[in-house]
Amino acid sequence: MITKINSPEIDRRDMLRATGVALAASAFPLNWVAAAEKKKQKILYFTRSAGYEHEAVKVKDGKPSISDRILTELGQRYGFEVVCTKDGRVFDGDLDQYDAIAFYTSGVLTEPNEAKTPPMTPEGKNKLLQAIAEGKGFVGFHAATDSFHSEGPRDENQTEIDPYIAMIGGEFIVHGAQQEATIRTVSPEFPGVRDFGNVQKLKEEWYTLKNFAKDLHVILVEDNEGMKGDCYQRPPFPATWARIHGKGRVFYTSFGHRDDIWTNARVQGIIAGGLAWAMGNVTVDVTPNMDTVTPKASQLKY
Repeated sequence: MITKINSPEIDRRDMLRATGVALAASAFPLNWVAAAEKKKQKILYFTRSAGYEHEAVKVKDGKPSISDRILTELGQRYGFEVVCTKDGRVFDGDLDQYDAIAFYTSGVLTEPNEAKTPPMTPEGKNKLLQAIAEGKGFVGFHAATDSFHSEGPRDENQTEIDPYIAMIGGEFIVHGAQQEATIRTVSPEFPGVRDFGNVQKLKEEWYTLKNFAKDLHVILVEDNEGMKGDCYQRPPFPATWARIHGKGRVFYTSFGHRDDIWTNARVQGIIAGGLAWAMGNVTVDVTPNMDTVTPKASQLKY
């Protein structure tokens, strides 16, 4: 069940559409921002790349990237502020000012990159993970699972899982050619999902993933039937999920490579719902369900 927090009636109908929450007889309206006496909510959006830099996070001719722009527009629509940066030193500063931290990153973020954007310090990485464990919301997009790779062989039998990978709940392996895939809903009560629908066929750069946390609450499943490429010849696996990390709420979606994914209204609803949940604006049952909805997710066939 979805329950209400104390908050003003702000963009009520818009938010209901974006989060997919219907008003049943016993339900309350869900709104975006926290109670009126509290400060405006604030999200840190970190897009540093120490590996491949995706087009969705590239700043061109001094103009914001498409993901910067879409998240900022969502903030303007629902009443939260988005601070966009590629400067890893931000994690050495005051993280208390942010209600959630969002990542669209790649590579080992404590290492230098070609763009010479300042890396995270090891202390900054530890501070980030501690903040999440103590209750900070976290949202990861697409390549966020391709950051801070686990030590040792990159296969399902490795024993050393990087603490960042353990926090986000899964790790990127590889992707094939962009193509259409079937995305199925398995958590219809999660914010944003009802408008998304039960099944969507979307063209995207689809990630294959491993090292799934056992406590994932899977929201959307990637069904690889009919897809081309050896990396997709495997059973269905989680593509969007939520999990509790200590006291923090962690949300991840593999969406985010293509521009038309960022501008897709249904995908924007999933993003808005994930942000709302991560910031604690809505309470949803996120009981682990991987064993029932994707029981063979860890079986790799290549």
